[in-house]
Amino acid sequence: MENKEQIRNVAIIAHVDHGKTTLVDALLKQSNTFRDNQAEMSQTLIMDSGDQEHERGITITAKQTAVYYNGYKINIIDTPGHADFSGEVERTLNMADGVLLVVDAQEGPMPQTKFVLKKALDLKLKPVVIINKIDKPAARIEEVKDEISDLFLELATDESQLNYPIYFAVARDGKAGKTTDLDNDLHVIFDSIINDIPSPKIDEAEEKGLQLLVASLAADNYLGKYAIGKIFRGKVKHGQTVKIMKTTFENGEPQITAANAKIDRLFAYRGLGKEEVQEASAGDIVAVTGIADANIGDTLASGDRPEALPTIELEPPTLSIYIGPNTSPLKGKEGEFTTSRQISDRLHKELETNIALKIAQDGLGYKVSGRGELHLSVLIETMRREGYELEAGRPEVVYKEIDGKKCEPFEDLTIEVAPEYVGAVSQELGIRKADLKTQELTSTGATRFTYEISTAALIGLRNQLMTATKGTVLMSSIPKGYREIEGKYKPERNGVLISFETGTSTAYALDMAQARGILFIPPQVPVYQGMIVGLSNKKDDIDLNVCREKQLTNMRTHASDGAIQLTPYTNLSLEQCLDFLLDDELLEVTPKSLRLRKRQLDPIKRKREAKN
Repeated sequence: MENKEQIRNVAIIAHVDHGKTTLVDALLKQSNTFRDNQAEMSQTLIMDSGDQEHERGITITAKQTAVYYNGYKINIIDTPGHADFSGEVERTLNMADGVLLVVDAQEGPMPQTKFVLKKALDLKLKPVVIINKIDKPAARIEEVKDEISDLFLELATDESQLNYPIYFAVARDGKAGKTTDLDNDLHVIFDSIINDIPSPKIDEAEEKGLQLLVASLAADNYLGKYAIGKIFRGKVKHGQTVKIMKTTFENGEPQITAANAKIDRLFAYRGLGKEEVQEASAGDIVAVTGIADANIGDTLASGDRPEALPTIELEPPTLSIYIGPNTSPLKGKEGEFTTSRQISDRLHKELETNIALKIAQDGLGYKVSGRGELHLSVLIETMRREGYELEAGRPEVVYKEIDGKKCEPFEDLTIEVAPEYVGAVSQELGIRKADLKTQELTSTGATRFTYEISTAALIGLRNQLMTATKGTVLMSSIPKGYREIEGKYKPERNGVLISFETGTSTAYALDMAQARGILFIPPQVPVYQGMIVGLSNKKDDIDLNVCREKQLTNMRTHASDGAIQLTPYTNLSLEQCLDFLLDDELLEVTPKSLRLRKRQLDPIKRKREAKN
């Protein structure tokens, strides 16, 4: 059990891909957390444990770890850098007393840098700046220092926050220094955490009893649910009886309820794992089991008059999507969990840990609201990998009423492209009615645009620009606020090729179909009436038979003697499928397949509905 003066709670914050998780790797390795022969010593991105985190190369959920250095216990929180996962950032910063702000020496402060730093400064956390990747050929260290200074001037809530130490690093090599002449290790970062980050701010009145704010949840098959959080007051002990203090709001007024619970086991963090302890004091970050009813934002309290801590405030969701049971003719053939009840249970389980989500009943299924396309698509992909079969609708904007007026969310968008693609970017953003704020050349010769754009117009933009720039565009956005709807942006797209029959696609039929547009399916896959099999060359939808087989006759023609040559089909990813959808279309998601379809499968009924 550490004295609070020997504890440091620090969160690592940064824009996507500026090196947060790589820095945590180096801190873990250099604090002798692992033995020399442990596998982790040769691994990278140790903290990114999820499959999707490795595949996408981003941090999705915040992680806790702890290292020991010169007698100090340093609790490290690795946070996501993408604004779609800002709920993770907001809840975990409550456990920290300071932050390491990591900034790329070439890119400088980016939109998410601004977003996460604002959250940290609003919570009065002490910042330490680390300019990373200074070995890049295009590094512009002095300019980046000036940009960071401007950012602090813009965001600081009091004068003391303008005094921050700056260090330089190449996290990949595990090197850092007070100047650009780096040491061979990270000891200056460790020393800065101890000397520049304050010890935990706690309530010294131990006689008032325990206060622990639950900021995260985890679970395993052995001990069940873990409630993870920082102790703000008192001590927590193995076997202690506590009250779970829940805060709900009725008509804007907080209502606090209390329920009895008993702490079964108590764990502190060490390295990537947890170690069981008998007691922990204020200032430390711990995990407890036996509190099955605890949720994020609850307070575990004890004493004669248990008190709840302020709840974690979150930004509201900006996008929603319909998720419901699969209703296609192929339902139940590829998934393990297919019913509305199973999907409901899974979504409500997600609510326990993914606190930025909101769920509401919508017919057979649910309207799931979140922070952005990536936030929602990660949830759908996770459910898909767990064996769920479902259908999803087009992402829609969540509107808000302000002073009696219907308002829509807007975002600040930053785009960086090579000069040859400037025209393509400007044209696409013009169609989407985005307001250009700045346009400048970067030190690498790329052009950087800053736009203000409605969240509705942002849907599908990434995929459009990826295609237009041959995959070279760099873009990111952060919420800007709300403003009155000026004119709803309507996505424009050609019609689709729709299967008229149910059966198996044939190369013979697809060979004829490909003259009418771009195909989304190969031969020999199951199709059904109303399923979208391609994008039409024309504005109108086209129903066609992709199951037709060549008639076997003894007539020979010169044209049919050659083998059929099909153009390779376009295999859309989950995000591309969601972006593709219009209001009258759905995406069928199974563990094995993604199928686009019309809501109304029958072509006659569909045409009748279109006329009405």
